[in-house]
Amino acid sequence: MAQLEQFTTSVDAVVSRMRALDATLPERDGVAVFNRVYLAVTEAVDRSIDAHRFADARAATTLDVRFAQRYLAAVDAVTYERRPPACWRPLFQLRRHPGVRPLQFALAGINAHIGHDLALAVVDSCRTLGCEPAELEDEFDRVGDLLVSLEERIREDLMPGPDLLQIADPLTHLLGAWSLERARDATWTAARALWALRGLPEVAAEFTERLDTAVGFAGRMLLTPLPS
Repeated sequence: MAQLEQFTTSVDAVVSRMRALDATLPERDGVAVFNRVYLAVTEAVDRSIDAHRFADARAATTLDVRFAQRYLAAVDAVTYERRPPACWRPLFQLRRHPGVRPLQFALAGINAHIGHDLALAVVDSCRTLGCEPAELEDEFDRVGDLLVSLEERIREDLMPGPDLLQIADPLTHLLGAWSLERARDATWTAARALWALRGLPEVAAEFTERLDTAVGFAGRMLLTPLPS
């Protein structure tokens, strides 16, 4: 069994950090839009843990916190003028662009966080808990289900215009090319691959870099400025 890492951060701690960000960021800022979405997800996971809806509360907490820490590390990198991972750069670079709509900001953040961060968070969690990815699959699926249900609500809340006009809206066509369900499936495959490559650090690093770049490219496409 792998040596377990020290782990003391709680879900409440990352929720507090996201609430602090929500209080300081301008409402229309693209990072603020995603932060509100992700805060709602994290609060929902926290409630599910408290209600004993996870079979293994420690595993669920570890995965949730390791996941959130990846996003918060990207925020810190930008705050202290360091380069965030490639998957996050489009959101931070275009966060104030007037031609990008709130729904695009929300889904670009979800794309970065699911497509890249979640795979690495699974590996982080396995190292922390001394387990294999298969032992976290139930927690992974339940967190993913919460994200899918929230994505549906986000699309309803942030999609502009009457329903009858949405079919002609370029935003409809742009976002129709991206699916959280497909991204989640690809992430689970990536997490398992990274875990299998843990004894080959150079190969794992190259795999991670390519994953980061590919997810960043998808994020840039999601943030294509659109006419009003």
